[in-house]
Amino acid sequence: MRLFVAVTPPPDALDELRSATAAVRAGSHGLRWSPPEQWHLTLAFLGEVDDRARHDVTERLGRAAARHAPCTLALAGAGRFGQRVLWARVDGDVDRLRRLAASVRAAARRARIAVEDRPYRPHLTLARARDGADLRPAVDALGGFAGRAWTARELHLVRSRLGAGPDGRAQHELLRSWALGS
Repeated sequence: MRLFVAVTPPPDALDELRSATAAVRAGSHGLRWSPPEQWHLTLAFLGEVDDRARHDVTERLGRAAARHAPCTLALAGAGRFGQRVLWARVDGDVDRLRRLAASVRAAARRARIAVEDRPYRPHLTLARARDGADLRPAVDALGGFAGRAWTARELHLVRSRLGAGPDGRAQHELLRSWALGS
């Protein structure tokens, strides 16, 4: 099963971001927007995981969550990865979030799940560009966005089923959650 580990902003923070992106969504062409109900901060993408490794990583993620306190975050501004991905920036306790992401990745490695070994860049993916789309106007339009602070209190293990959602999008299924610092 295809899995990732994430932190999810609360509904009011997502509503703020949805409102801030409304005009950009309406005026953008060539962008495939992620459904707001699936917006999250990925800490680690685990890929295809067999049952044995899923059980092992589930146990390890629970222990990792317990070792990390909740963190105060905010969504603000926007950026892009090349000409492919439009994202919202994460502000606040990003060092604490990075440490949590490192623990999540370590838990995955100990469960013998290969994860990318590159620096963690906290962000929330908003849209992906189709060939030739220019992300700069969207980045500029969202540059002044500053959402209110919120507290990340839970870690989530999520299953992603490619093509199983509306319009052939991925469908996300929450498998397990753990309170941070419990």
